[in-house]
Amino acid sequence: MARRLSLSETWERFAEGRTVHSVRAVDEEDWRRAVAGDGEAFGLIFDRHRVRIRRHAHALVPVPADGDDVVAATFLEAWRKRDRVRFVDGSILPWLLRTATNLSHNVSRSTRRYRVLLARLPADVTVPDHAENDFGDGPATRSLRTLSIEHQHVVVLCVLEGLPADEAARVLGVRAGTVRSRLSRAKSLMRQRLSPPRFRLEGVSDEL
Repeated sequence: MARRLSLSETWERFAEGRTVHSVRAVDEEDWRRAVAGDGEAFGLIFDRHRVRIRRHAHALVPVPADGDDVVAATFLEAWRKRDRVRFVDGSILPWLLRTATNLSHNVSRSTRRYRVLLARLPADVTVPDHAENDFGDGPATRSLRTLSIEHQHVVVLCVLEGLPADEAARVLGVRAGTVRSRLSRAKSLMRQRLSPPRFRLEGVSDEL
């Protein structure tokens, strides 16, 4: 079985203009059975994608336990919106990833509010801040976290999952041109944040 690329490796290919392909499971038939009342069919979909969703969530949230909560909430949201789930080539994974990205973003905002409250405590009060733990995939993951939710969506779908712009647009409910525009902007922002700053020393010529 081919090894799934890490976010850092995937970003390197993306920055170089290479295409990233992913294996897509066929879920649509299992989903129809699940909606009709077949609990085993829903379990098949959960087992098929939970590891991928968990890895994705853990890269975006500050605490591992939050990532596990995001996984559970993602599948709960899928069931709650079972008549509105969108498939791409028979796969539910892009929709699940979009939903997990949204939920992770909400968790991260809650963590930021928690840190603000901690900053207001008296100096002699100590409360452990588990959000300081970094369970990400290095600079690329940290850079992804700094993007807006719209830009995270297109990076996850087009870069990590290798979806064409028109298919990502179907999942997001926007035009393909909007996806391309956001992807271009996300690419520019991530390159800026991944590139080390260049400093010029006074009195030192660039010519050797």
